[in-house]
Amino acid sequence: MPANLDLAAASPLLCAGVTMWDPLRHWGFTKGDQKKTVGIIGVGGLGTMGIKLAAALGHRVVAISTSANKEALAKQKGASAFVVSSDPESMKAEAAKIDIILNTVGAPHEVSHYLSLLATNGHIVQLGLVTNPHALVQPSLIFSRLSICGSLIGGIESTQEMLDFCGKHNILPDT
Repeated sequence: MPANLDLAAASPLLCAGVTMWDPLRHWGFTKGDQKKTVGIIGVGGLGTMGIKLAAALGHRVVAISTSANKEALAKQKGASAFVVSSDPESMKAEAAKIDIILNTVGAPHEVSHYLSLLATNGHIVQLGLVTNPHALVQPSLIFSRLSICGSLIGGIESTQEMLDFCGKHNILPDT
């Protein structure tokens, strides 16, 4: 644990922190100078952690929620933009602009609803556990080379990398 982080305050990093860090790491968003656009679906505990990490990495962060009541919180945590997923005009404003979306929602919903936000070669990473099946229309996946994948939590190396990054940038979860 980095010495500058209070152990009690930092302990959720060992779950929420690495859950959000590991997909960014796996898909190449923690290394290199090329800045991308990261979408975060859900502005709760995991979502705000993801917003903080992606923003500190220098990426443009788009927070995505079903209603506008989380916009101020998302922007306070570092989001550059906000999408109300229940508003077609709001969705249209970010269409085909997001390189990776981390989906933290653990309630039943259709992941295909968010495909229009992905840029060519984009990924939606499922983090929230939803046991209901999702309906997918394949052309949107095929024509833009999109993928829907999952991630659980990182291992020891990823966790240490995330802790060091959080220590360097003084990032703590909201508790």
